[in-house]
Amino acid sequence: MARLLARLIEIQAPWAKPLGDFNKRWIGWIVHRLGPLTDLMHGRWLGHPVHAATTDVPVGALTVSIVLDMLDQRPAADIALVIGVLFMVVSAIVGAADYADTDGSALMQATVHSTVMVLSLVAYLVSLVIRAGDPADRLAAVITSLVGYGLLTVGAYVGGHVVYALGNMVSRHAFGPRGSRWVALDLDPAFEFADGSPVKVKAGTENLVLVRQGETIHALHEKCAHAGGPLSEGKVVDGCIECPWHGSRYRLTDGRAQRGPTVYDQPRYEIRLGDKGWEARRLPG
Repeated sequence: MARLLARLIEIQAPWAKPLGDFNKRWIGWIVHRLGPLTDLMHGRWLGHPVHAATTDVPVGALTVSIVLDMLDQRPAADIALVIGVLFMVVSAIVGAADYADTDGSALMQATVHSTVMVLSLVAYLVSLVIRAGDPADRLAAVITSLVGYGLLTVGAYVGGHVVYALGNMVSRHAFGPRGSRWVALDLDPAFEFADGSPVKVKAGTENLVLVRQGETIHALHEKCAHAGGPLSEGKVVDGCIECPWHGSRYRLTDGRAQRGPTVYDQPRYEIRLGDKGWEARRLPG
């Protein structure tokens, strides 16, 4: 069943890919000009994507609305439906920030997700219009709500697939090694660091990015926590290393995320020049 559903999503590519590329251009143009609001929508302040949290509210409210419709509790069902619709809009707005920094197969499938969710929202809005007329027979209103709920379920499944199967908006370091032992770097002991220039080195199986600032050499994991971008190809801005892919920034001194789309901090390391050459070990946090 899982393979069948994944295949059904994949075959939407002929229409979803060009639509996704088009949507990303205009949505990204808007989102990337919102300044601090962009980080607010991403959830950097929360340390967790906001979109994933806000989607629970409409699913719950709209489920309650169906139950109340079945019990013929009209005012309560309508209130639950309004709450669900309002939070669908909120979820769409904050989800647009993540969408603007999504690429490849994840973008295509996120386009399928968002398209189905828009259709669901339209069905619910039709139901609200019918309900506003206070008809004696609410069968049409209930049926359109059920159609909206069916679409909502499909959209939620596709959205979950984008996160859990494709790893979109998850930390790229969630399962990385966290050992505290010193590991040798493939770096010549006589290497001369240029101030402010990122340098990529290998520490065992991991890649690190080193940046010298004055007499201090900072070390972070080289793979961006947001989408795996190569930080060694980025630039140093205001004491941060900026990812060349989506512009996430991490403070060199402690790896703390300073600008989205990342909502996760970057693993940091301490390095030393020992008797056998340069060594590094991951710091806690």
